[in-house]
Amino acid sequence: MNASIENAPAEARDSSVDDMQVWWQAQRFLHYEADLLDHRDFDAWLGLLDEDISYRMPLTRNVRRDAMAQEYSSTQDAAWFDEGIDTLRQRVAQIKTGIHWAEEPASRVSRLVTNIRVLDLAPDEGGGERVRVRSRFLIYQNRLQTEVNLFVGKREDVLRRRDGRWTILAREIHLDQNVLLSKALTIFF
Repeated sequence: MNASIENAPAEARDSSVDDMQVWWQAQRFLHYEADLLDHRDFDAWLGLLDEDISYRMPLTRNVRRDAMAQEYSSTQDAAWFDEGIDTLRQRVAQIKTGIHWAEEPASRVSRLVTNIRVLDLAPDEGGGERVRVRSRFLIYQNRLQTEVNLFVGKREDVLRRRDGRWTILAREIHLDQNVLLSKALTIFF
């Protein structure tokens, strides 16, 4: 039996920016960033961060379906981390000392960044553009012989593009777990 066209479900609309070149460049940038982190090139990674970066991972809550707006902690609430460029530099310096107990010996980490969508493209007040990008990630971390952690979730980034150079102006990370199962949060997302 054929359903009538009037009763057909509404067509899904993709509201992402329809600019293949911007999408391709944003995707290349995010894949390059993941590669730097996987190869522990933290100094080069810091060079990709904007001096005004906001780097935040709110807590995830189990909420009823009618309260989904409260699934993640707000900017006034606690977060796994809420950092700027100075604390990110301090974290890198701490890892590089060789005496960071949770990263000695160093973890082996592989990041997959996928489902990259450009949501918005707007002029930046200092010239250039701001590109809002949503993506998904899967991060595998192995330390010592048997310590394995998996992190899965979503990210929303604001990338700044000035004079052909991309930087990360803001990143919000949403883990798809509300209880952190790893012993420590020593990786970058």
